[in-house]
Amino acid sequence: MYGGLLIVGAMVGATLVWQAGLAAWLRTALMLLALVAAIAGWLMTFRDLSRPRRRR
Repeated sequence: MYGGLLIVGAMVGATLVWQAGLAAWLRTALMLLALVAAIAGWLMTFRDLSRPRRRR
């Protein structure tokens, strides 16, 4: 669930940053931050879908 929220948050944040008309260096830094958040969310989503290990 957290992974999906990170992905959606990164998409919304990137849209707001793109539309805000910020300085180029700040827009680039914030877009890279959104990319890192989206990748982290993607990894968390696949971690949650993995098959649980059997306990002995």
